[in-house]
Amino acid sequence: MAVYTEIADDELACFIAGYDIGNVVSLKGIAEGVENSNYLLVTDAGPHILTLYEKRVDPNDLPFFIGLMEHLASRGINCPQPVRNREGQALGMLAGRPAAIVTFLQGMWVRRPRADHCLAIGGVLAELHIAGEGFELTRHNALTVDGWRPLFDRASARADEVMPGLADDIRAELDLLESTWPTDLPRGVIHADLFPDNVFFLQDELSGVIDFYFACNDFLAYDVAVCLNAWCFEPDGSLNVTKARALLAGYQKVRPFTPAELAALPLLARGSALRFLLTRLYDWLNVPPGALVAPKDPLEYLRKLRFHRMVADVSAYGLIL
Repeated sequence: MAVYTEIADDELACFIAGYDIGNVVSLKGIAEGVENSNYLLVTDAGPHILTLYEKRVDPNDLPFFIGLMEHLASRGINCPQPVRNREGQALGMLAGRPAAIVTFLQGMWVRRPRADHCLAIGGVLAELHIAGEGFELTRHNALTVDGWRPLFDRASARADEVMPGLADDIRAELDLLESTWPTDLPRGVIHADLFPDNVFFLQDELSGVIDFYFACNDFLAYDVAVCLNAWCFEPDGSLNVTKARALLAGYQKVRPFTPAELAALPLLARGSALRFLLTRLYDWLNVPPGALVAPKDPLEYLRKLRFHRMVADVSAYGLIL
């Protein structure tokens, strides 16, 4: 359960008093997510989401996240909207953490995505990339190729506790990706974490996208690679080509890929797999004492990484060139 910081009743009441959303009816921790403390906050005005930003989130990035949600919503993307207090501020302090309240989106995330869900994801991701054009704030992706080795260095000494030989495997992958990572693909605002639990559906219709706290500026096709890894693999570790084809087709229908993006996609998928392997590895080895959080298995992404190592071109993902 992703709750790192508990909130005292009197602190919560004082914080909510600065908003025009009525009195607190209930507050319940939300299980999904690994970075921040998230709560379902119900007041007289209805449900909201309360987020406390934990120490791994740079407070200087918060205006980017808040502004991006407002920018995307103004361009037709259904995503949470920051609730501003009586002083017009979207950010405050609660329980010693920066905190924000955002609107509640109706819907549920799908535990077992189908091809039609993947088609919808491809489409909304392309719409998000187009909608992000013109957003004036920028944020470097701290979890792209130049950030992976420093992250690995913080976990390398204990990596073989998870699996013998894992440290050497990761070092070899880092060497390859650092020497071959592309530099000139189309760039823009990306979500960077569009996993199934960050997308809501209502009666099989996509109803909204949430959790923009990894959003940044990077290659647009890298965002597609993140989604391929998050949506198109089965529990046994195999790629579902039907799902992958649907996701890529949904994206391409809204925003056609460039030839360079298609050529780079297998490498970007390897990088995406390594990124989540590394963050999961670090979290697996460094669960904060007393935190109500279940770390996710890093080896799931090692298996995905090994699949992408065998891919020669995008036809392996079902896309016919």
